[in-house]
Amino acid sequence: MAPTADVIRKTVEKYVQAVAHGTVDDVLALYAKGATVEDPVGTEVKTTEASIREFYAVVESMEQTGEVLTVRIAASTAAFHFKLTTKFGDKMLEISPIDVMEFDDEGKITSMRAIWGQEDMVQLP
Repeated sequence: MAPTADVIRKTVEKYVQAVAHGTVDDVLALYAKGATVEDPVGTEVKTTEASIREFYAVVESMEQTGEVLTVRIAASTAAFHFKLTTKFGDKMLEISPIDVMEFDDEGKITSMRAIWGQEDMVQLP
């Protein structure tokens, strides 16, 4: 049985907050065993827990904020637009990808594909 839209929406919110403020373990706790990550779309798909852990380890030490802008849910799939604002020294960068996620019956992420390009990353004044 597919997870409810409410369960999926809560996982999406937890995901954005975990990426912005959490640890690698916080993020990985939202993923199902055997999940895949393609971020951004067109790059090599991460298919092992070790490769997914390595990918998210990069953001763990960053000073960031995250905000979900919009979410669309159909069956066990969510597409959502969000923004991450990251402090790099005295600069602030914002990225606003659209992620598409698939979820298992427990509401864990089985697949994540992030759609964004360099033009979606801007330096804030």
